[in-house]
Amino acid sequence: MRYDSEHKQKTRLRVLDEAAKAIREEGPHRLGVAGVMARAGLTHGGFYSHFASKESFIAEAIAHMFEGGPITTLKTVSDLPPREALTQFIDFYLSRRHRDSRNGGCPLPYLAGDAPRLAEASRERYAQGAANLTKVVADRLAELGRPYAEDEASSTLAELVGAVTLARAEADPGRSDAILERSRAHLKRRLGLEAAQ
Repeated sequence: MRYDSEHKQKTRLRVLDEAAKAIREEGPHRLGVAGVMARAGLTHGGFYSHFASKESFIAEAIAHMFEGGPITTLKTVSDLPPREALTQFIDFYLSRRHRDSRNGGCPLPYLAGDAPRLAEASRERYAQGAANLTKVVADRLAELGRPYAEDEASSTLAELVGAVTLARAEADPGRSDAILERSRAHLKRRLGLEAAQ
């Protein structure tokens, strides 16, 4: 049976959704093609009609991971004034819900430890995702009149990713919450967002 291009695209997206979940749960190096295809309700044999290789599959799954999460959150608040938008973004990123999410949210903390060992194409997708997110934050900071918006955005993203990564690694719930709370308060103070609370 022949399928139209729309069906093929929907199937491909379903496979990428499952791959993104698997990467978040197990990491990119443990991603099994057969397992992902089965989770998507497909056979292993159909893999090569969608992807050239496992490496290109991982790279595309990483790019797909960036299409949701924080970018979506920033777009959701795009109609708000920049101070409110950034405040809501920081509140989302440094929330318990984001920290505890195992099948959604920002891919940067999930992949930070694995990124140096990824193939070049996957590292490029990771770097592009980080650059896109940095730009969105920088644009909002520039709207606030911050003179070094791009530098501040890069530093802000580094703190957000680092705080979530450390909070997820902390076994004690109270200390984990404190990491998020301290970073949230510090970032808002440093960026002059306290009045938006």
